[in-house]
Amino acid sequence: MDIIHAHHAVKLPEDLKTWAREMRKQMPDAEVLLWKLLRNRSIAGAKFRRQHPVGRYILDFYCDEKKLAIELDGSQHADQCAYDQQRDAFLNNMGIRVLRFWNNQMLLETEAVLEVIYQALTIPPTS
Repeated sequence: MDIIHAHHAVKLPEDLKTWAREMRKQMPDAEVLLWKLLRNRSIAGAKFRRQHPVGRYILDFYCDEKKLAIELDGSQHADQCAYDQQRDAFLNNMGIRVLRFWNNQMLLETEAVLEVIYQALTIPPTS
């Protein structure tokens, strides 16, 4: 797995590669559900990857074609707002839009979450 920077492949650090693999094996229920709904280009024909590294961050779900990241946050994110803001700013600077949902939103309001994702994939962002 390589990170692409300015058209040059950069070798992904082994610790990050290992961590991404571990995260794929231990996905919370909300991520399992969203992955079932995103995989195989099921929403707007968009191809998503799960636990995809970008820089030193691992994105829950990422569509390279649309430069869209989807993050599902558990309760631990309530205490790490500053970290999430720094992370989102880094991703935004790389041209990546970030959608964030709480795990319970994904589980209890699945259709509403999918509607937001669909709109992000099909409606061009206004600058």
